[in-house]
Amino acid sequence: MDPNLYQAVTRGNVQRLKSLTDKEPKLLLSRTPHENTALHIAAKQGHKKVAEEIISRDNTLLSIGNKDGDTPLHIALRTTHTDVASLLINYTKNYPAGIELGEKPFRQINNKDNTVLHEAVSSNSIQIVKELLEADPELRHILNNKNESPLHIAALKGLSEIVDEFLSKFSCDVPAEKLDTGTPLHQAVLGGHIKIVEKLLQKNADLISQCDACGNTALHSAAMKNYVNIVDLLLRKNLTLAYSKNEEKRPPLLVATAYGSNAAIKEILKHCPDASEQVDDRGRNALHIAVYSRTVGSLKCLLNTIESEDIINKQDEDGNTPLHLAAKQSRIQSTLLLLKDKRVNPYLKNNDGLTARMLVENLDNVDAYEMYIWKKLKERETKTFSKEKFPDTMQMQSRTFRWKKHPSDDQFRSSATACTVASTLIASVTFAAIITMPGGYEESTGKPLLTDHASFKVFIISNTIATCSSLVVIFCYMWTWKDSVQSNVKQLTWGHRLTAVASLAMLVSLTAAVFATISEGCKWLAIVVFLICCSAPFIVWAILGNNVLFIPVPI
Repeated sequence: MDPNLYQAVTRGNVQRLKSLTDKEPKLLLSRTPHENTALHIAAKQGHKKVAEEIISRDNTLLSIGNKDGDTPLHIALRTTHTDVASLLINYTKNYPAGIELGEKPFRQINNKDNTVLHEAVSSNSIQIVKELLEADPELRHILNNKNESPLHIAALKGLSEIVDEFLSKFSCDVPAEKLDTGTPLHQAVLGGHIKIVEKLLQKNADLISQCDACGNTALHSAAMKNYVNIVDLLLRKNLTLAYSKNEEKRPPLLVATAYGSNAAIKEILKHCPDASEQVDDRGRNALHIAVYSRTVGSLKCLLNTIESEDIINKQDEDGNTPLHLAAKQSRIQSTLLLLKDKRVNPYLKNNDGLTARMLVENLDNVDAYEMYIWKKLKERETKTFSKEKFPDTMQMQSRTFRWKKHPSDDQFRSSATACTVASTLIASVTFAAIITMPGGYEESTGKPLLTDHASFKVFIISNTIATCSSLVVIFCYMWTWKDSVQSNVKQLTWGHRLTAVASLAMLVSLTAAVFATISEGCKWLAIVVFLICCSAPFIVWAILGNNVLFIPVPI
């Protein structure tokens, strides 16, 4: 593009533009390396008068696309220059005879198959949406390369005003074929916009039973996202949705379980308690899926909600119960959670005649965690048969059981290393604090100056707790190699707990030290520090949630 023309258009200099084009009219046909014309640049910069001057001299520039396939109207909408966009729309609409756009001037698409209506909706330009729908109502049906109509985009983004505009003029059409994106209702659900969900269903109640290309209804989408209010709304309108299965033969309850959507699980079971009996194409119910998907929270939620022992001990097509699956896949937390439930039957056999314990024994390479699982399974079996004769098959399996190689677990070592490093730092810092003493010492006697302060006494106690707790962790992890079969999980548990205790104690000692040294001279500062320190544990809880209490072992 001519540099003088580029500068004139970029700076919005209409007079300079006129001067250049009067001398050489074909100058407007020149382009930048990205194939932008002068009209593209004017639209991007929002120079309405420059755009108007360019169109008056050559209105064919309205139809020219750049390397991305964007026309000047695409650019104006994406950069939210609505005044320029409105100008371009008026010229396109009023002078179609002189514009080489064909019979449908507004239906040009860019490389993403977006029409100008897609761009108008994405930029939330309600006035432009109205103008485009008035100029060419059929634009609302055109899909981009993501199979999204303009209404899909508005529903997903929660653009309520634009959705109202569509619904006030047109019916909410159901796609003739199932799309990856589903219906606009699916998109509204995925965006979590319950008001738009209500509007769409009010306009077209048939949307509630429509599926996307994967067979998911809107309830599947709500369960996936854990939008409990939308789950409640959809089930109140149509309870049968709880029993519809997608292409993977999974009903909404199993989808919610796979994604760890605990609130959705409770809501589905509240409306349809018998939904817990549903299974997928392999005969696995929600408990199986929770184990398989490593969603421990969902497993706990299901155990607390479901009452039937038959469901909890349900066997899939291979005869495996959820406990079998947890043991076979070395899910420690899932196994322990199931074993704590008295309704779980640990001696049921699968189609190969194996209990959950026997499945662990048959593993090729057994690590410390799997050995721990085996021990807990055996303890539960022994407890169950405490008043009965232990089955011969179990006696035989116990006698012939041999570990095939020494266990080595990188994850345990990583967790142990992390705790050891943290404890070492805490021990070093708290020991140094004891040596230096807040407030210093008396020169004559060498005694601490703040001995009589209550906060100083709190500092001494909490600092000692922090030091001793961290030293215990360090010492215990020195012996991690000694007995990996029985000690690994206990060491991780106690190491986790004592490191947390040491951290909290160090926080208390910090608060006490600040109070002891500055409370008399600047009380407000001491109070501020106290509040900051008190907020730290709550911030950690807000970030990690219940994960703070989890043992750092495989789930």
